[in-house]
Amino acid sequence: PPKLAQEFREAGAEWLHMVDLEGARCGGTPNFDIAAKIIRTSGLSVELGGGIRDEETVLRYLDAGVNRVILGTAAASNIHFVADMVAKYGSAIAVGVDLRDGMVAVKGWTETTGQSGMDYCKSLEEIGVRTVICTDISRDGAMAGANRALYAELMASSKMRFIASGGGSSLEDIRALKELGLYGAIVGKAYYTGAVKLAEAIAEANA
Repeated sequence: PPKLAQEFREAGAEWLHMVDLEGARCGGTPNFDIAAKIIRTSGLSVELGGGIRDEETVLRYLDAGVNRVILGTAAASNIHFVADMVAKYGSAIAVGVDLRDGMVAVKGWTETTGQSGMDYCKSLEEIGVRTVICTDISRDGAMAGANRALYAELMASSKMRFIASGGGSSLEDIRALKELGLYGAIVGKAYYTGAVKLAEAIAEANA
């Protein structure tokens, strides 16, 4: 992973998105040491989520150099916790909104709540959340294209900064998301499979 982060920086990336998948499923920080090494050596701004469910863990990652801590399960289960973290740490707190059929999913996507994504995002905006990473689970890793209709609806209903995640598989997706006014887009599988060259995606986003 540290070598990959270096490749991202050389391609022109400014931000690195990381998720501790084991932490997301079980809670805790099982991959903290490797994450801290990447943060320390990458030369990139870093946003990180997965298993962050209390203030102690938030502080641990912020102290390690994370620029933006992503709350997921903790946010969906306790909106007051998010409000407290936003009040204390401001824009260093983001929320990951993972959607399955329009409903919020938690615990590494293993459980679906009964709350709609749109209602949830309204609640987040009301407590001062500035940045949301929104994943359409059905598109994630599927190389089927970003869910542009979903992101258009989110942008029309909120002034928060949305980062699209899941399904982006081409420069056309990057272009379309930019035209919708999204704050950013996460390129994952499309990069690793070679479908998208990171330098070209960054150039498209910055054009």
